[in-house]
Amino acid sequence: RGSYFNTGGASGLQVIDIKHRDYVGIVSGDAAFWALVKSGQLDKVFTDPACLREYRKKRKTFIDEIKKLRFGLIPSAVYFNPTDRCNLNCSYCYIPEKIRKNGRDMSARKLEEALSILKNYFKTTLPKGQKPEIVFHGAEPMLNQKNVFGVIEKFRDDFRFGIQTNGTLFDKEALSFLTSRGINIGLSLDGHIPRVADGMRKTWGGEGVSKKVVEIIKLLKGYDNFSVICTVTKSNMRSLKKITAYLHDLGVSNCLLNPVRCTLQKARESKPKDHEMSKYYLEALDHTYELYRKTGRKLVIANFANILISIMAPAARRLMCDISPCGGGRCFFAVSANGDLFPCSEFIGIKKFKGGNLFKDNIADVLKSRSFALVTDRKIESIRSCSQCAIRHFCGSPCPAEAHEMHGSMNKPGAFCELYEEQVRYALRLIADKKENAYLWNDWDKGMYTNLEITELNA
Repeated sequence: RGSYFNTGGASGLQVIDIKHRDYVGIVSGDAAFWALVKSGQLDKVFTDPACLREYRKKRKTFIDEIKKLRFGLIPSAVYFNPTDRCNLNCSYCYIPEKIRKNGRDMSARKLEEALSILKNYFKTTLPKGQKPEIVFHGAEPMLNQKNVFGVIEKFRDDFRFGIQTNGTLFDKEALSFLTSRGINIGLSLDGHIPRVADGMRKTWGGEGVSKKVVEIIKLLKGYDNFSVICTVTKSNMRSLKKITAYLHDLGVSNCLLNPVRCTLQKARESKPKDHEMSKYYLEALDHTYELYRKTGRKLVIANFANILISIMAPAARRLMCDISPCGGGRCFFAVSANGDLFPCSEFIGIKKFKGGNLFKDNIADVLKSRSFALVTDRKIESIRSCSQCAIRHFCGSPCPAEAHEMHGSMNKPGAFCELYEEQVRYALRLIADKKENAYLWNDWDKGMYTNLEITELNA
């Protein structure tokens, strides 16, 4: 048994069209193994006994690596909402409006207590010397600036800290505090001009805020630990090429072009159609390559880079949304402003997914709760339309919160199936043309090694 590909107990390989003039792709979906083959040599892959033999030697290694990545990791990060409130009313926000408008702030005493609890928990789970990460998230964490900065200072030796913010409440003193301590800063900007950027990101009074955000980005130029998130909607998808050019001009080296999260109905109204969005998305990626060739400076689109790395070296991926099960409740969890625990920030406001409370319950018990298991047990094999997809481990069918709210079931595909499919094809074309490193962080492969390399087939 197993003397041939694709029959009996043998290894399965699927052929995928990557829209390349010279190459096609072959993928083993269960092992996340891939190869690029010249179109005229495709038959040799399936009939060359040496090729089968070499692949079979390594197949278990590939499967074990994916299994460890999917089921062997433990939480090492927390998305922490120090306030429920936000000073903006972005129309696509995944946090319910009532919470953002009328929510609470976590007091200094409770914030210190919370981080003490987390510190003690991670001491029991992470290897000595590994610092867990706390990302102050939103809503808008800078509305609780005094208390947030206080715990950053007090616990700076215990955690790595980051802050995701709309940037509108920053001043030079706040920036100095964060940059002098090496805090990771994420800012939000949805366009290259106010008309685009302010289309869906506004104050409660309906005013745009992009001018202020651009001022902050300019002040952060040269600071290594900052990035920009651009949420992609119907309103700005046609501007993605111009947006990447603008961010590059501002000196941004790392950004995310995040498709709008479709957890709430209002956000779903701004969702682009996959096939339309893909066109502009790939044009923007093309443009980052042109800018790199012209200037020598990269603008890494981090969420696409993660897809590219998931193909080239799965264990090196940096984001855990694009895998099944996703990272929610498995690699990280979220804490709301009253201490409630959720698998991910996307679930805040959905009572079904509240697993407990940081101040009342044992974290280890919460991670095993039914509310968390609804997310951590969501496997791509249980999603009928995804289970046989060749690229299922490069995508993971995110996001479970979207699937649940859009379809009433976890075992449904995510919101942007076609976009992921096109990104994978695009990534394989880059590899075929030896362009992949222009889209990735410098030294992304540090510590990596090649498991299997077949460069020619028998005649």
